[in-house]
Amino acid sequence: MTDAGTVKNVCMDADEIERSLVRIAHQILETNKGADNLALVGIVTRGDLLAKRLAEKIEQIEGTKVPLGKLDISFYRDDFATHFAPEVHSTEIDFDMDGKDVVLVDDVLFTGRTIRAALDALMDIGRPARVELAVLVDRGHRELPIRADYVGKNVPSAAQENVRLFLEEVDGKSEVEILEMSDGAHIGAAPLGGE
Repeated sequence: MTDAGTVKNVCMDADEIERSLVRIAHQILETNKGADNLALVGIVTRGDLLAKRLAEKIEQIEGTKVPLGKLDISFYRDDFATHFAPEVHSTEIDFDMDGKDVVLVDDVLFTGRTIRAALDALMDIGRPARVELAVLVDRGHRELPIRADYVGKNVPSAAQENVRLFLEEVDGKSEVEILEMSDGAHIGAAPLGGE
């Protein structure tokens, strides 16, 4: 067992991820009555890759290219002070969010703290008409009153387990794994490139 944990189960393979994203894209379009006022913003490091895939699917379905951005929440996290060297990425939102229906995209919804930080970051950039949340996996264990509007799969998990998304673009494989973690190991997103 490493700090990365021992794989207990692969709960989604590449095909299941793809099917979930197609379903979520259709649900987003149905709820928003098309893509005319829609924008997608993915939370780095894997939410932004999922948002890109969703934008491509929406374009295939609707024939409309939706604005796409990526959001770094490093400095908005409530545990920022305890991370001595947070991994900082860039925020790239090259469109006016004011009045847009923004779908915030993340990989795994856990405590809700990442989403709270993302909402704070979004509001510092603009004033969307509405913000919805799309996640590939909802694993439960919420600490804040946050829920996703669109969920690829609900994956019940124990608090000492980790649910991680790996994507071909950055990890060389696409799957969602449940890992048994050792005491004191970090539970959260995998670093880019896997373990």
